Formats: sequence, structure tokens, C-alpha cells
Amino acid sequence: MAKESIKARQRKRERMVAQYADKRAALKAAGNYEALQRIPRNASPVRLRNRCKLTGRPRGYIRTFGICRNQFRQLASDGKIPGVTKSSW
Repeated sequence: MAKESIKARQRKRERMVAQYADKRAALKAAGNYEALQRIPRNASPVRLRNRCKLTGRPRGYIRTFGICRNQFRQLASDGKIPGVTKSSW
């Protein structure tokens, strides 16, 4: 489980990326890189990290479901993910 401060920092970055998305796109299209440097660093989408929505784990992230492999396995075993079944042969 990630620390709450790390998860809060990630949420703050997500909000900031969404807030400045239009402004960043306009500045990049205009080629105004000096003004682009003046907006906050956390407004850049490159600074985001894919994290599990349940635990905040940064590794083993399954993009389709938005959760890490551990939580995916647990939820799939419990039958809480529609359309996912445990295979056996």
C-alpha cells in the first residue's frame, strides 16, 4: 500500500494536468516555449505515474482495469470483475 501522501500528490498532479491541458496545447502550438516554462512543472502529463486506484501501487499496473496485478487477481478470484474468469486446462 502506498503512503497517503504519495497518493495525494498523484491526485494533485492529475488535477493540475487537467487544469492546464488547454493552455499547454495552445502554447506548444504557438511555439511559445518561454511562456510554457512559466506554468507549473506538475502541469506536464509526463510527470504522472500510473497507479492502482485501490492501493496506489505504482508497479504491476494493468491499464485496462486501472488496478495493480495483486488487486486484479484478488478481485478476479472473488468474481467481482465482470467477464473475467480463472482459466484451467
